[in-house]
Amino acid sequence: MKPAMANNLKIAVIGAGSWGTALGVLLAQKKYNVSLWGHKSLHIEDLRRDRENRKFLANIPFSDQLHPEDDLKQAVRGAFMVVMVVPSHSYRSVFTALVPFLANNCRVVSAVKGIENSSLMTMTQIMEDVLREQQSNATIEVGVLSGPSFAIEVAQNIPTAVTIGFEKIAVAKEVQKLFVTDYFRVYASEDVIGLEISAALKNIIAIATGVCDGLGYGLNTRAALITRGLAEIKRLGIALGADSATFSGLSGMGDLLLTCTGSLSRNRTVGLKLGEGKKLDQIKDEMSMVAEGIKTTRSVFDLAKKLKIEMPILEQVYNIIYKDKTCADAVKDLLSRELKVE
Repeated sequence: MKPAMANNLKIAVIGAGSWGTALGVLLAQKKYNVSLWGHKSLHIEDLRRDRENRKFLANIPFSDQLHPEDDLKQAVRGAFMVVMVVPSHSYRSVFTALVPFLANNCRVVSAVKGIENSSLMTMTQIMEDVLREQQSNATIEVGVLSGPSFAIEVAQNIPTAVTIGFEKIAVAKEVQKLFVTDYFRVYASEDVIGLEISAALKNIIAIATGVCDGLGYGLNTRAALITRGLAEIKRLGIALGADSATFSGLSGMGDLLLTCTGSLSRNRTVGLKLGEGKKLDQIKDEMSMVAEGIKTTRSVFDLAKKLKIEMPILEQVYNIIYKDKTCADAVKDLLSRELKVE
C-alpha cells in the first residue's frame, strides 16, 4: 500500500478527546480523508451534528474532510495511517480490536503519553506485543508522536514543534511529511523508546511541580524540580536503551517545561490541587479529561523498582497519590535526603 494523493489518502484518528480531535482537525486541513473515531455513539452523534467537539475542544470547526465515526472497522478500513489517541489503560483493548482491519503496510502512530500498569510496556511495545499475539501477516510499522503540544493551541494553528519517531528513519521521515504544516513543525527520530519515556514521565514531574506550586513554594523550587526531574527521566530512559540526546530535545526538556509550567496542563493541575489539600478522588471527579500521570506514576514506580533505578521525585509523587502521604511531608523527605554530587 503506497500513499495516495492528499485528497484520496485516508487517515484514521482513534480517540475523540481533545488531543485526538486537534490532530484530526490538523490532518483534515491538509485535505486528507480523516476518520475520527470515538467509543461513545452519542458523543459521535454530537460531533456530526455540531461539526465541532463542544465537550473537549469547543469552538474549533470541523472541515468537510473530517468524518466522526463510531464504527471501528469503518474508521480504520483502508487507512494508510492510524493515529492512536486513547488513554493508556484502554490502549491494548482498542488496538487489539482494530488490528484485523489494518491495511498492509499501514503506519500506526501513538500520540499517547503513558505506560501500561500491568505489563510496564510503552504504547509501541503494546502494539508490537498485540501484533505478535495475533500473528498478523500484514507489515505494520509502529511509531510515536511526542513533544510540547497543548491540543487547543495546535487546533488554533499556534506554532508548535513535535517529533515523530519510528525505528526506521525512512518511515519516520515519511510520516513526518504527513503531519507537517506551516504552523506544525515535525522532526524525525529513530529513538522511539526515548520519546515514549520522556512523554510518559514528564507528567509525573508535572504533578510534583504542581504540588509545590499548590503548597505556595516559589520559582526556585519549580526550577529545581524540573531540572532534577529531567535527570530522573534521563536515568530511566538510558537504562532502557534510549539516546541521551533525546532528553535535551522537544520530547524531553521541551515537553517537560510545557507540562510543568503551562496553565493548560492537566497533570500540573492535579498536583496543584493536591498541594492545596484536596483529595485525589475529588480532583478526578472535578476533571472531564484523563490526567495520564496518575496511572503512569504507579507503572513507572514499579518499573524503576524492577530496574533498580533511583528516582526520588517519582517515589514521593507515588507516596502522595497511592500511600496518602501529605504533600508537606513528601517535600520535607525529598529535601532531607543524603547530600549528593551533581
